[in-house]
Amino acid sequence: MLYPLSYGRSLKEGIGRGSRIRTCDPLLPKQMRYQTAPCPARVRKAGILFGRGRPVENRALSGPETVCENPPPRVGLRAPVTAKILDGKAVAQQIRDELKGRVARVRERLGRSPALSIVLVGDDPASAVYVRNKLKTAEEAGMGIAHERLPATATLAATLEVVRRFNQDPSIDGILVQSPLPKAMGADAEQQVFDTIDPGKDVDGFSPISAGRLVQNREGFAPCTPAGVIELLVRSKIPIEGKHAVVIGRSDIVGKPMASLLLHKNATVTICHSRTRDLPAMAREADILVAAIGRPAFVTRDYVKPGAVVIDVGINSVTSPEDARRIFASHPDRLETFERRGSVLVGDVHPDVVEVAGALTPVPGGVGPLTIAMLMANTVKAAELRGR
Repeated sequence: MLYPLSYGRSLKEGIGRGSRIRTCDPLLPKQMRYQTAPCPARVRKAGILFGRGRPVENRALSGPETVCENPPPRVGLRAPVTAKILDGKAVAQQIRDELKGRVARVRERLGRSPALSIVLVGDDPASAVYVRNKLKTAEEAGMGIAHERLPATATLAATLEVVRRFNQDPSIDGILVQSPLPKAMGADAEQQVFDTIDPGKDVDGFSPISAGRLVQNREGFAPCTPAGVIELLVRSKIPIEGKHAVVIGRSDIVGKPMASLLLHKNATVTICHSRTRDLPAMAREADILVAAIGRPAFVTRDYVKPGAVVIDVGINSVTSPEDARRIFASHPDRLETFERRGSVLVGDVHPDVVEVAGALTPVPGGVGPLTIAMLMANTVKAAELRGR
């Protein structure tokens, strides 16, 4: 491959073997094109031979150029990047360990442990798994648990009655109603439930009161998934202040609160969505890219600036052999898992992004464990606030 050289001070002073020149790769973003490296061969200009080389036309450079046919090593500009994997499981464990002391202090002050109530309506298998994991984590943290399960035929009125009962129960600090609710309840059922939960017990952070407090950066409860992402970035020592963060997704439970939390950490934030023009180009501007759109492997390497931090919030089950072969063409281990189980989990970010990103959350094992850990943290916080 031929390496363009900028014509400037180096040529004016003469370039010899061992001199330093500037190499350029026009395929990279402008700010990454140039580097200095030893030149192994002299160059020529305007047909005057100084060494091995020949002139080329390259509009990426502003002046006359020459190429070196025996170029120096490309000091990492085009070499594949292997992203640092951000271990959500480890950070979630840190958070849970830190909660133990706080739980003990609440127990000493209130005479009981922080208590979480979970309402599950219907028989959705995924929801049942999520609730089981939350109950197990709460039990391991030494917290109190109240679990109310309603049939799929339950009405919205019956669900709201359960929520009001927990609102009035002084032994309950946090209330969570597992989503999604049965479709028969109506399109606005979840919002009515969120509106009914006591804001002081809204440990999911979905009520309009919690949303308003978050936007104003006031004390309250942030939704667990975005809050977990911030904890992951901070504890992984990834700078946020002054960085450009792009959030793909504008949901009330992830995208919008994620943008607010990043803004409160002094990032410059762009929210993208399905109507954003030239989404890949917008995403490539990000120092921190958060994908939360619920589409498997949607964010490919074309969306990612080399070295960017990529947070994959999505978790999707791939069950089609065609999709599995398309997504995991370069990942035979994941294909093997699919063939063995008949399905495999993938996030909103394509697995190949690991070769471009500077840091990346895995799926599973990235953001998921943090969501549950932050639910526990919000419940303990609710108990601490009630004890004031």
